[in-house]
Amino acid sequence: MSTSLAVALGDPAGIGPEIVAKAWESRQSDNLAPFFAVGDKAGIEAVWRGPIQVIADPAEASSRFAHALPLIQIDSGDEVVPGKPTLEGARNSLDALELAVGLTRSGAASGLVTGPVSKAQLYAIGFAHPGQTEFVAERCGVASDMVAMMLAGPTLRTVPVTGHIPYRDVPEYLTTELIIAKGRATIRGLRRLFGIDRPRIAVAGLNPHAGESGALGREEIDIVVPAIERLREEQADVTGPHPADTMFHPRARSAYDVALCLYHDQALVPLKALHFDDGVNTTLGLPIIRTSPDHGTAFALAGQNEAHPGAMMAALTMAAACARRLGQA
Repeated sequence: MSTSLAVALGDPAGIGPEIVAKAWESRQSDNLAPFFAVGDKAGIEAVWRGPIQVIADPAEASSRFAHALPLIQIDSGDEVVPGKPTLEGARNSLDALELAVGLTRSGAASGLVTGPVSKAQLYAIGFAHPGQTEFVAERCGVASDMVAMMLAGPTLRTVPVTGHIPYRDVPEYLTTELIIAKGRATIRGLRRLFGIDRPRIAVAGLNPHAGESGALGREEIDIVVPAIERLREEQADVTGPHPADTMFHPRARSAYDVALCLYHDQALVPLKALHFDDGVNTTLGLPIIRTSPDHGTAFALAGQNEAHPGAMMAALTMAAACARRLGQA
């Protein structure tokens, strides 16, 4: 029996409620699979006047989806004012995420789509994870080093090996073993969720010109090349290390399925430059499907009816496609 996608609304004061509501409005024109929201109804009502149907069971979502946005209500206990985040709102976003993960793990939802949250607000209430990716991985019983955060748009996929750490710490944190772990999660995720039997992986260098044969740094020689050699044992076409400044023009992108990048901005800058309005963050290596729009809460836009729903719709479309591939929808 088919099930709907669970969508955690994110911070109720951010643009999450608005882009989820706008995605529902586009359900027919964009042929979106049924989904239900998880979060505070007040966050949606503060920015949207469309129909909302509070449901108690995810099984109700499919039958209600054509006529109203199905919602599993989680009270925030505070007034929701778009653009004005609160600690109660952060707690609400975390509660919504927790429930949506649980529903997806149990099979009550076919996949999980997470709305944007404020890390600063979450850290203020004691959130101990670098981001939602690591939180979801822990709740699924998977070590964070064993999952890969893949950013995807119509013409580019990237995976950062290191994530939300200061740039000065990247060389110390970067190891051959970490590159191998992220590469393996990427290869297996592309096979399982995207049907790419022999993935083509282009691995970026860390230094300018990929180290210029050691003249500009030895990380490529000592760390990256050994990882590439090991990853080739995974029945994948793995190349590199490539100079990052020549990896992202159209001809270069046509030669690989994903770019394995060594730090956060090396992966996210090209993705957001090319696909700011339709970029998707998906987590590879989990037992569940998880996607997210690749942007933040945009508190400055909240409540002004200016938030673009493209990335949320892309995240919903990707999650539904992965669920169909796995026979879960």
